[in-house]
Amino acid sequence: MKKIALVAFLLITGATQAQKLKEIDGNPKDLKGIKEYALEFDYSDLEIPKYDSEEDFLADKMKKREEKEAGLGEKFKASWFSDREEFYEPKFIESFNKRFDDGELSVSSDNAEAEYTMKVHSNKIYAGYNVGIVRKNAEIDVTFSVYETSNPGNVLFSGKFYDVQGYGAMGNDYNSGYRISECYAKAAKSFAAYLKKKALK
Repeated sequence: MKKIALVAFLLITGATQAQKLKEIDGNPKDLKGIKEYALEFDYSDLEIPKYDSEEDFLADKMKKREEKEAGLGEKFKASWFSDREEFYEPKFIESFNKRFDDGELSVSSDNAEAEYTMKVHSNKIYAGYNVGIVRKNAEIDVTFSVYETSNPGNVLFSGKFYDVQGYGAMGNDYNSGYRISECYAKAAKSFAAYLKKKALK
């Protein structure tokens, strides 16, 4: 029992440590006064740890699943991409917006009228694993860029979070899509906190 409690404590402690944004370009003070953002999610040039490319990752995972049962490989590939719109992006939006209950700031994936766009570029995705007695948190690297919607070349600010970890309550996260979605929730929470401190005050 003590071992289980210790493992749960370490999981929660490791995954809830404050993320520090590495500022890349621009000044967060230039974002002051912006009330809403359109969202752009970008998964190009995605790094998958231990693989040369996302294509190599998919080929390997599909092959292993096809060896077990025909059709499982294609099913995995389809879910790998569909999880983005089904899990990651809604979780990000929900997590970000609930940090601003008074409506001082909001993000939306379908706000065509927003003057500014926030791009969420996923640089790395590690799915982690959970096989019951052994598990490892999912993890992402993500770069945030804010630009003028009508002029994408006019980037006001950009910064990057490294090794953002996601996990389920008490380790109950056997689905990789769910684990990864928790990374996006954490990234959204961290960036919202950053904006509150650096751009809204």
